[in-house]
Amino acid sequence: MTWKPHATVAVIVEDQDNRYLLVEEHSDGRIVFNQPAGHIEEGETVLDAARREALEETGWQVEPQAFLGMYRYIAPANGRTYFRFCFVANATQHVSERLDDGIIAAHWLTLEEIRGLGDRLRSPMVLDCILDYRKGRRFPLDVIVEPGAP
Repeated sequence: MTWKPHATVAVIVEDQDNRYLLVEEHSDGRIVFNQPAGHIEEGETVLDAARREALEETGWQVEPQAFLGMYRYIAPANGRTYFRFCFVANATQHVSERLDDGIIAAHWLTLEEIRGLGDRLRSPMVLDCILDYRKGRRFPLDVIVEPGAP
């Protein structure tokens, strides 16, 4: 069997009221909450994937400011490995009410509200990324090296 990990991106976006942008979505027959996140498409840079996924899932244009980290997760339900490249981003403009299929709504939630979601979080990475962000973890975007990226 060939190992095929999934390369994904996510963004942590905090507003001036200390709320975080999350998406409510359908996943494997459940309704769960996640950061704006998704797979990197072939030929797409990691930063462009982060911008695109945020826009498609929330209607917000975002601009990555820092790299938070790379998170590895093995889904217990199917054994798939996910590598999540997580970025800290600023929301710059809300431009659309139209969201990707499977997305129910975008929400701005406080840390306490997010903790209260418990097992309704899509994976432990959702809270892990927020907590790392709150600890002040930040790396410059130039740690991501991609041929052809500006």
